[in-house]
Amino acid sequence: MYFPSWMRQLYRGLSAQPAWASPRRSLVLSPHRRLPEFSSFIARTNTCGELRSSHLGQEVTLCGWIQYRRQNIFLVLRDFHGLVQIVIPQDESAASVKKILCEAPVESVVQVSGTVVARPPGQENPKMPTGEIEIKVKTAELLNSCKKLPFEIKDFVKKTEALRLQYRYLDLRSFQMQRNLRLRSQMVMRMREYLCNLHGFIDIETPTLFKKTPGGAKEFLVPSREPGKFYSLPQSPQQFKQLLMIGGFDRYFQVARCYRDEGSRPDRQPEFTQIDIEMSFVDQTGIQQLIEGLLQYSWPSDRGAVALPFPSMTFAEALATYGTDKPDTRFGMKIIDISNVFRNTEIGFLQDALSKPQGTVKAICVPGGAEVLPVFLKTSINWNSPVAELIMEEQRLEFIRLMQVQEDDVILLTAGEHQKACSLLGKLRLECADLLEKKGVVLRDPALFSFLWVVDFPLFLPKEDNPRELESAHHPFTAPHPSDIHLLYTEPEKVRSQHYDLVLNGSEIGGGSIRIHNAELQHYVLATLLKEDVKLLSHLLQALDYGAPPHGGIALGLDRLMCLVTGSPSIRDVIAFPKSFRGHDLMSSAPDCVPPEDLKPYHIQVSWPADSESEKNSLNLHQES
Repeated sequence: MYFPSWMRQLYRGLSAQPAWASPRRSLVLSPHRRLPEFSSFIARTNTCGELRSSHLGQEVTLCGWIQYRRQNIFLVLRDFHGLVQIVIPQDESAASVKKILCEAPVESVVQVSGTVVARPPGQENPKMPTGEIEIKVKTAELLNSCKKLPFEIKDFVKKTEALRLQYRYLDLRSFQMQRNLRLRSQMVMRMREYLCNLHGFIDIETPTLFKKTPGGAKEFLVPSREPGKFYSLPQSPQQFKQLLMIGGFDRYFQVARCYRDEGSRPDRQPEFTQIDIEMSFVDQTGIQQLIEGLLQYSWPSDRGAVALPFPSMTFAEALATYGTDKPDTRFGMKIIDISNVFRNTEIGFLQDALSKPQGTVKAICVPGGAEVLPVFLKTSINWNSPVAELIMEEQRLEFIRLMQVQEDDVILLTAGEHQKACSLLGKLRLECADLLEKKGVVLRDPALFSFLWVVDFPLFLPKEDNPRELESAHHPFTAPHPSDIHLLYTEPEKVRSQHYDLVLNGSEIGGGSIRIHNAELQHYVLATLLKEDVKLLSHLLQALDYGAPPHGGIALGLDRLMCLVTGSPSIRDVIAFPKSFRGHDLMSSAPDCVPPEDLKPYHIQVSWPADSESEKNSLNLHQES
């Protein structure tokens, strides 16, 4: 049986005996695995895309969709595996077969039986994998007719995202969606194999109906039949996986559905999937090695090899060098601290910035930026900037040396508080990269996958609405850095955490931490530092008192990871039935209104805003009808 290259890559695997060892142990793997049988248990004998010259003379039965028809002599049949040309019989004895195949609209579903024959000399199609053969049909059956389509099922036909989501079941027929979802399935299967078969993890499902969790993103509420009491949909299985460690399941994972009640973005959905992992008796290095091995093992072979180990960078270094905690390290344009150059400057705004606590002067050099950017400080002999005339010659020379500038480069400079200055230049760095790439400059190679660990995050951050109070930078169960525990009781804002993020090409694809496993310390963090209601977490605090082992874990964002692997512009291209940008299901019109009688058992009444009167009246009319 023939499999196209992309299908072989999807199903290429490695079999091995279970190995209950650390990630450091070398694994002896067999490269042989039986390819799946795609036509077992069903009516067809073969798939459309697998037939070749080696099948000549064979009698086959195929099922699929009519891709297009040419002069009522040929049609192309499509299934998930590929395309094959069907010869429509022209003789009178096969009039019924011809009628079915000539009158069925495009995208109708048919079943045909016939003989694999060679195409006439000169009529082969080298661009088509099945281009050397065709099917001489003997019988045909129309399984289902297709009415006029809202758009053509072709990848090169442009469709608005709203239209694609409205008719998602049609959009799923496209080659790109088929490939994305099948690749996703295969990567998840390989991850299961790596975790369960090679490293002894247990796949355990955790509840979807839970209770409100302090801190973090907003949660969806689910009413119960008890007045005033609600479930919450979990943002992650965080508490459950810690409880599983206390319960003695020391290697857990789950392909977990998670929920956050916040606006959609290109890389975020209100419901999403993560590869959730937790281990007992592990440190940060152990988690990192596990994830590196997991990604290397499950990585598609046509995306290049994954080199180990991944580089690592502290949060402070990432912010100072790239202006973000998720840097895209595929290109340079790093932030340079030039504060010392201007310590004795006469430029007012620089003097003012450097005189304040945490005051700094930062800059980035945009190579060749003069061609595409508004010139703030051009590096030619006659600097094109109002600031330039105030810069002394000695400062200018040192400035050029530090920035390593060339003719036609552009310098972007900012002054102010360290974190704000770095964040601003980090955003400008990405904007400049976008502008340069629109002009044809290749900075971020789409075929390059640049992994990076970011570590040593702060344990706490000041609240935006009240900077005197603290909130968790990750979540309230993250353990403090061992070297900083003494600061927890005196200067908690200076404490680093055992939190680590995995970044790929400037996107965070995973995050985790070593957890607090001491009940007294967890109570102190919640009650004293974060001022949270500990009653909400009494079950977890109680469990920590019953011999909780040291433990830690991580969650990989599967949707975001697959978006990067497939090169898709949005995670909605790697999810079968995603929500729109506003969190709506355009196919089913969810969320939808619920009649009052359905709400009554839950002791809920809808308070309608003034501008929603028309929607309320529409609901009442629907009930009356």
